[in-house]
Formats: sequence, structure tokens, C-alpha cells
Amino acid sequence: MKKSEIVFGLLRIPCDALAVFGALILSYELRLTRIDLIPRLQLLEPAQTLPEFSEYLFGFVVPGVFIFLILAAMLRLYTLIATQSAWIEVGKTIITALVWIVLIMAWYFLVRKQLFYSRILLVHSAFFIAMFATTARVFLILIQRALLKRGIGVRAVVSVGAKALVSHAQATLEHDVHYRYLGHCDDLIALKSLTKKSLPDLVLQTDPHPQSAQTLMLADFCRNQHIEYAFLPPLFADTPQRLSVDRLGLLPFLRFRPTPLDGWGRVYKRCFDVVLSSILLMGLLPLFCFLILIILCESGWPIFYVAIRVGEHGRKKFSMFKFRSMVRDADAMKEKLRCFNHRQDGPLFKLRDDPRITRFGQMLRRWSLDELPQLLNVICGQMSLVGPRPHLPEEVGQYAPEQHRVFAVKPGLTGLAQISGRSDLTFYEEVQLDLRYIEEWSLWLDLWILWRTVVVVLSRKGAD
Repeated sequence: MKKSEIVFGLLRIPCDALAVFGALILSYELRLTRIDLIPRLQLLEPAQTLPEFSEYLFGFVVPGVFIFLILAAMLRLYTLIATQSAWIEVGKTIITALVWIVLIMAWYFLVRKQLFYSRILLVHSAFFIAMFATTARVFLILIQRALLKRGIGVRAVVSVGAKALVSHAQATLEHDVHYRYLGHCDDLIALKSLTKKSLPDLVLQTDPHPQSAQTLMLADFCRNQHIEYAFLPPLFADTPQRLSVDRLGLLPFLRFRPTPLDGWGRVYKRCFDVVLSSILLMGLLPLFCFLILIILCESGWPIFYVAIRVGEHGRKKFSMFKFRSMVRDADAMKEKLRCFNHRQDGPLFKLRDDPRITRFGQMLRRWSLDELPQLLNVICGQMSLVGPRPHLPEEVGQYAPEQHRVFAVKPGLTGLAQISGRSDLTFYEEVQLDLRYIEEWSLWLDLWILWRTVVVVLSRKGAD
């Protein structure tokens, strides 16, 4: 490991600590001076409700700094070897600030049985923490990138073995500023010759059929020369599955995960779904009442259209809710209209000018308002806010075997395919985007997809 990696990895800790400390002190001073950063909110509480500075410093600031550092460590923001992009680091920093403010409010309400000193101070604190910590992190990243461009901290890499996997490894390394690819050696003898001229920092074995004796000799040579050794498994070289090394007793083995939504990832996503769906349901309640009234006036009961859809793992079926946008006997008319299906590229059934859609239903579909009742499915745990769209059992029966991978997660109200063209996509393109989402999931990606969904709906791009 390069010294610069250790230095910049460790520098992130005091930088975050200073950012949080400065943000909390600044928020306190702003509250005392009564500067109205957020109009009409600052004057709701008198400054006398604030504690003395010493009490605030030791009772809130110091614990607040440690809580932020622990949260950042849990999100792997202090890894010494850079394994994530700058954008992901910035996103995780903002998420850490948001989680921090939620924990603080929960602590005061549930444990101390009181509200925080000042709500506006807390809002200012979260805002300044996100701004200061993000600025400090970006500043460190820019300095490190500048040094890497000058060759400081760059890790020299040599590949060893057959050339079957070299192109994949070389293309990956050449696009990463942290590495410099020195070349390829066919065997250990060639590597020994190369190390006499230039000592690499990392030896990457890319032999698709390694022999135990040769592998052990190569690993021993790297250990004796204090060179980091890594092995690229040929089976997973061109696949995006995440690998981890586990043990069964004393037996080591590789475990691959088709999605990051395993373990805590699933817990984080479920909490995110429940909280945001509950907020949206309460906020959209007046709109729900208005839409229900219009549907009743135009075509009467039922208000909701209930359809059976295939859920997680492809084995569970559930009732999906939508505002009814078609005539009451729409399902009975489906077979007569099947010859007009414009989605001939796959198992899905879609009509461009569906005669079954009511006049108000056209407006509902144009703005995707008919999908809003699926927030109930999200709260019930049958769906997620973001994920592959749920399909009918008869459509799923026509899937190719590899397309069943989309059932690795819960179906979603929106997804990567919906913000990338919606009904303009072919079925194959839709599946590929869903698989990409499953393999690259993160809370940051969910937030981005939700934001893009609002933009796409308002622009009505690709709407049915």
C-alpha cells in the first residue's frame, strides 16, 4: 500500500471532524445572531431556549462529531485504498449528514423525551455539515488526483499468466488514475526478470487454468519481494457480480452476490421505502380524494383496478393497485385486441391507442397518476419505490431463462428503464436496464432515479 493512500485515507477523518465541528459551532452562532437563513422559521423560537455554549459544546457538538465519524465509517468512507468514485464519496457524505440529523432527532425524542433545543439550528447543522464535509472531501480528492497525475501514489501493476484475460484487466487498469499498467509476463521467470528493472506494487494473476504449484510459487515470490498479489478468477472476469471471500470452518470459498441488496442493503432499502412512501401518501391524500371523485363521476365503481403481478424471486404473486383508467370490462376485451399489440419484441402486451382507456384515464396515464396507489403495495412490502416493473404471470411464463434474474429484487413503482425511455424501449433493452440496476444498486441510485422520474413524467417523454 502506498504511503499517499494511507495519508489521504487518514486525512479524511480529521477533515470530517473539523467540518462537523465547524458546522455545529456556526449553526449555534447564527442562531444567537438571529440571521434568518430560512425565512419565517428563525423567529419561531426565542434564542433563550439555547443552552450555554459550554453545555452545547460538550453535550452536543463533541458527541455529534463522533456520531458522524461512526456513520461515515459504516458507509466505508475511510477505506485506505480508493475503490469508489468521487461522486459516490460525495453522495455517501450527503447521506451520512441526513442519517445524522435523523439519529439526533430520534435520540432526543425517544431517549431524552424532549425535542431538540432549536429545530432551525438542527436544520442549519445538517446543511452546513453536508456542505463543509463535501467541500473538504472534494478538496482532498482534487489534491490526490493532482499528485496521481504526477505519478505520486500511483500503483504499478503487472499481469502474469495466459493472455486470455489480459485485455479485460488492462482496459480496467488504464482507465483508473490510481494504477499504471507496466505490462504482461507469461510466467514467473519473466516476472523475475522484470522485477530486476522495475519493482511493481501489484502482481495480478490472470491465468484461466492455474496450476496449484505454479500459483503457490508466484504467491511466495510476491510475498518474499513484498509485492501485493491478487488473483483474477476467470469465471467472473467479465461478469459484474460482487465477490466476497468467506469460510466454511477452515475451508475458504468465493461467494458471489447478484445484487448489493443482500444483508443490510435490503434493510436500508426497506426503511427508505416505508418512510418515503408514508410521507408521500400523507402528502398526496388530497390529490387521491380528487382523483377518486373524478373517477366516480365519469365511470362509477370500481375506483381501483386490481391486477395480479409476479413479485420477488418470481414465485410470489400479489395484487397490484392502480387507479382505474379503463372501462370496466377491459380484461374481457384483451383477447380481441391482442392482434394490435405493438410490443412484438417480447411477451408484453401494449396498445398505442387503446380503445379501452376512458377520457379521464388518458389524463391519468399521461401523467402516470394511475400508478400512485402502488404506494400501498410498497408499504405492505410487496413492491419497492424503485425496481423492475411488475409483469403479469402469463407474460413472465414467456421469459427466457436469463431474464428471470430481474426477480432478484422486489418490483418497483419506477425504475431505470422507466427513466430511460419508458414505452419507447424494446423488451430486451428494458430487461438489460433492470439487470444493471440490480447489479449496481445503492440508495444514492434510488434517489437519483426518483428525481429523474419526476423530470420524465413532467416532460411526458415515452408516455403511453
